[in-house]
Amino acid sequence: MALSRRDAMKFTGLAAVTAAASGYAKGDEAPKSAAKGVLLSPAPIPAAKGPRVVIVGAGPSGLTIAKYVKKGNPNIDVVLMDKRSVFMSGFISNLVATGILPLEFITHDFLEGARNGGYHFLQATAHEIDRTSKIVYTNEGTVKYDVLVLAPGIDYDYSKWSKGDVALEDALKTKFPGAFIAGSETLSLKSKIENFEGGVFVQTVPGGNYRCLPGPYERSCLIANYMKRNKIKGKVVILDENPNITIKADGFHSAFEKLYGDYITYMPSTTITSIDPYKQKIVTELGEEIEFADAALYSRVRGNKILEIAGVAKDSQFNKLEANIDVFTYQVIGDKNVFCTGDVRPMGFSKSANTANTEGRIVAANIVKHLAGVDLTQKNWSSPHTTCYSAVDANPLRAISVNAGYAYDETKKSFGFADASTMEEWNSQKGIDAGKGLMEWGKGLYRDFFN
Repeated sequence: MALSRRDAMKFTGLAAVTAAASGYAKGDEAPKSAAKGVLLSPAPIPAAKGPRVVIVGAGPSGLTIAKYVKKGNPNIDVVLMDKRSVFMSGFISNLVATGILPLEFITHDFLEGARNGGYHFLQATAHEIDRTSKIVYTNEGTVKYDVLVLAPGIDYDYSKWSKGDVALEDALKTKFPGAFIAGSETLSLKSKIENFEGGVFVQTVPGGNYRCLPGPYERSCLIANYMKRNKIKGKVVILDENPNITIKADGFHSAFEKLYGDYITYMPSTTITSIDPYKQKIVTELGEEIEFADAALYSRVRGNKILEIAGVAKDSQFNKLEANIDVFTYQVIGDKNVFCTGDVRPMGFSKSANTANTEGRIVAANIVKHLAGVDLTQKNWSSPHTTCYSAVDANPLRAISVNAGYAYDETKKSFGFADASTMEEWNSQKGIDAGKGLMEWGKGLYRDFFN
């Protein structure tokens, strides 16, 4: 249930679904660095009455796993951990940022999920992980586990733009956040759009397997829609690292042309060579100079830094430092008591809420089997499912959609789409029906997480 009538929840500083810090300990004794900012006494949660599963990261994946591990075996003690006190979703946030929906729609109560799911919620930041002693060190104290799940979501990889310049990276994050990690970035984007007075608004689209493939294109449509309905003399310039729109291309191209021909300029195969966040100018590989009034600069993504802290990170085919796991069981290579899932997994599945939700049920079932002594193998794998709606218009709300499963190609040794289909006819009754479907899809995810 959304937190309506709770204006106090609209505070700046809602952080993303991550648990990042620094330092990694691996040994039987508490790490010496833990004395600084990390309590060595037990965290304030009841003693486990059965095997304990600790989940770091309460996004769509972590929330789903917490609920379905308890449903699979009520005798398992589950602790879901996140540094935020309030859940804010990335999915549907483009509609909130552009004023179509209220903030309360995407804002929810972690404790409601814990009450209804029968698990513990611990608001804490994981600083260090000792996989030998099976201890998570947090700012609230230590938490022992039998099984650890790392589901912390993405982090940004600014290296292609910043080239190691920390000051530049900080300026880009602060002045023009990508807004694909929900929380403060969502509020920042909402404020930017509400205060936009005209000129060029740049939306970048990264390469690799980034979070929410259609998200930047949906956002571009909705910002253009905001300009159009508020009679703002502006233009959205999409700088896409990819050679074409990555998903639902026909639907988005059609919307760009027929709805927002005067408001959107799409530039594919665009490699950015430099960004000046102070002069607000971008230079591309072809020497094009783009001056902008505001922007959402979405960099490439990487595995969340907690993977490095835990010593389970490895470069993947798509991105840097994602989880080094058995792609069929989600267990860390060399440590079957640690599972990594959601946006940090290295497979080419969509980094989206619905995918994480369906995948979370699979991982929860694997954890229950693992704790029952079952040796997980490739035979335990089943495909997650991706259902995704993207709004292209606000009044009426019209959307396009995709439905897809995944299959493993033994020859290529990789995963690809299976039984994929799209609905891209936004300019018909189907588009209006998909707009209604988008709303029900979002509400269904919230119900599954929290009820």
